[in-house]
Amino acid sequence: MAGQTSAGVRRMFITDYDGTLRRSDGTLSSGDIRALEDLKDSNVVRVLATGRSLYSLRRENRAPLPLDFIVFSNGAGITRLPEDETLRCGELGVHQVRRAAGVLEQLGLDFMIHRRVPQNHHFAYRRAGGLNPDFEHRIELYRPFCEPMEDAGQWSGAACQLLAVMPPQNGPAVFRKIQRQLGDFSVIRTTSPLDQRSVWVEIFAPEVSKSRTAARLARCLGVSVHNILAVGNDYNDIDLLQWAGTGVVVANAPAELRARFDVVASNDHCGVAAAVAYWRKRAMA
Repeated sequence: MAGQTSAGVRRMFITDYDGTLRRSDGTLSSGDIRALEDLKDSNVVRVLATGRSLYSLRRENRAPLPLDFIVFSNGAGITRLPEDETLRCGELGVHQVRRAAGVLEQLGLDFMIHRRVPQNHHFAYRRAGGLNPDFEHRIELYRPFCEPMEDAGQWSGAACQLLAVMPPQNGPAVFRKIQRQLGDFSVIRTTSPLDQRSVWVEIFAPEVSKSRTAARLARCLGVSVHNILAVGNDYNDIDLLQWAGTGVVVANAPAELRARFDVVASNDHCGVAAAVAYWRKRAMA
């Protein structure tokens, strides 16, 4: 999105979606929405950085959100609003897909391979066998857009990502194994937004992450990292929170994240609005 620099831009506010802006009951707080609306008058670029695809986000939110950009699929793409201009920010080549799939197969994991942005809500899936309710739930949610895959080694073409779904008891250890074996990829851990327990491990091209795509956007808009606040709640937000000039987590974040970053109210108690208030207070200090 080169050439989109705005001379008046000074600051950027970045929020995660699930577990941060989105409440536990699936709704959005009017207080959070109002806080995002008010930021426009303060000359702040408003960015949503989510692990969701554009399709998933828009299926849930029919009305437009008060945002200027959406960083989606953990940074694999970015969309400018309201123009709805979408840019692909990284993808896996066919040989990378086959290599990553081979690692997941060796580890005996259930996984999915997602098509290229913006059609990355379409995917092929491979079952390893065994009970995995969260994996099956996701297949049912996307039944019109997915198909079983007999041999991932025959995959042709580029892909947005691979996604492995694991039960919570062994997910963190397997995540570390995948990281070691695919150290030249971007390997991201996320808590399942479906059952809130299962571990999702997403494998992207090396240049893909929330922070890398947000940094690309900030450079285009001429916003210094020191003038950026990011708020999140989960493991896939860590790189973004570390990169931003100010990083905070909502109170419902895992203890590990609450120990590393300043904490604001939970997602069920207007955490995004609390992050805005926290940011303004720091700016006046």
